[in-house]
Amino acid sequence: MSAYVVRDMRPDERDRVVELTRAAYAEFEEVMSDATWKGFSGAMDSVLDDSGDGQIIVVDDGYRIVGSVFYFGAGTRAYGDDPLLAAPEFRLLAVDPHGRGRGVGRALVEECIRRAKASGSRELGLHTSKSFASAVAMYQQMGFARVPERDFHPPGGEVVEGYRLGL
Repeated sequence: MSAYVVRDMRPDERDRVVELTRAAYAEFEEVMSDATWKGFSGAMDSVLDDSGDGQIIVVDDGYRIVGSVFYFGAGTRAYGDDPLLAAPEFRLLAVDPHGRGRGVGRALVEECIRRAKASGSRELGLHTSKSFASAVAMYQQMGFARVPERDFHPPGGEVVEGYRLGL
């Protein structure tokens, strides 16, 4: 991972992050039911259109952005009008489909962990679903544990599973 730089997105890079995120998740349209994809892609688009208080972290390989994630600190909203977060969470971890398997996703999660620790938080959370099996495996390998009481089930969609990492 030493050939990469993990940093905050610059304002002029937003279009690349949107393009990258859509490309990273496009394959799941074939895996998810129509209703699940519609719900997920709508939620993804709402974050891509307006990430509110989220910090957008990117991985730059020196030529282009090859990964991104949206980090929401404690006291911010990660889901529209939902209550303020009690602890940091990240959403929409995305890695360029042509650059997977090189540690980009792990580097982004490690940066979210670093930021959560630096803020004094005792945990870092995320939500995912069974369709994202390779990401779930990475999160579990990194020490994230299921928190079923944080699950939610959007109408017509898969159960969105809560995970947390104690810091």
